[in-house]
Amino acid sequence: MEGGSRADGRNPNQLRPFTCTGNPLHRAHGSARWAQGDTVVLAAVYGPKSGTRKGENPEKASIEVVWKPKTGQIGRQEREYEMTLKRTLQSICLLTVHPNTTTSVVLQVVGDDGSLMSCAINASCAALAFAGIPMKHLAVAISCGVMDNGVVILDTSRAEEQQARSFAHLVFPNSRKSVESKDTTQRDEESERGLITCITHGAMSEDDYFNCIERGVMASSRISDFMRKTLQKEASRDA
Repeated sequence: MEGGSRADGRNPNQLRPFTCTGNPLHRAHGSARWAQGDTVVLAAVYGPKSGTRKGENPEKASIEVVWKPKTGQIGRQEREYEMTLKRTLQSICLLTVHPNTTTSVVLQVVGDDGSLMSCAINASCAALAFAGIPMKHLAVAISCGVMDNGVVILDTSRAEEQQARSFAHLVFPNSRKSVESKDTTQRDEESERGLITCITHGAMSEDDYFNCIERGVMASSRISDFMRKTLQKEASRDA
């Protein structure tokens, strides 16, 4: 990265084009095809179905996540994706509305050119909304990379993630707006409070961590606006 320009010509804060197709799968209760550049994930929601698995609390609804890679078998990495998504989705869904039920979220990776976890979370949230699953709020995800020269970049490509000193997948509440506090400490604390999930890879300093969160908060408001418009458009089409 020279002069702030990236291999694909984007500046550090620039996101790739986003697209979201609502309910492309007719047999699912709700589905979404979410694309960020060449990273594409298809999410399908089935349920809520009666009953929960052994070990789950029957007084609450349960979320089950199934990850299907583009090619090959499911391995340790995919199981970690499933656990991260399950924790994230359970934190935003209203689990007391349909107790003793299970909602399944099936994710099919169509293309992976970086920011895969963020793309999967965005696809899952859109699919849950299309399925009418009760949620506290929507969530949006963004990936940030810290390059060797210290520059923080948003919506990382696969090549950038391989080159980065460290990178993180950040999940924020959909309603969150950019934090505009002049006091750095207050700003950092507010930013962290608005964070639902954070998955980091590589060694990341505290300054880099808060820099990623600050950039992520600003980017999340753009993704929030896009998701809101997409859901409204689909709702008006159904009406």
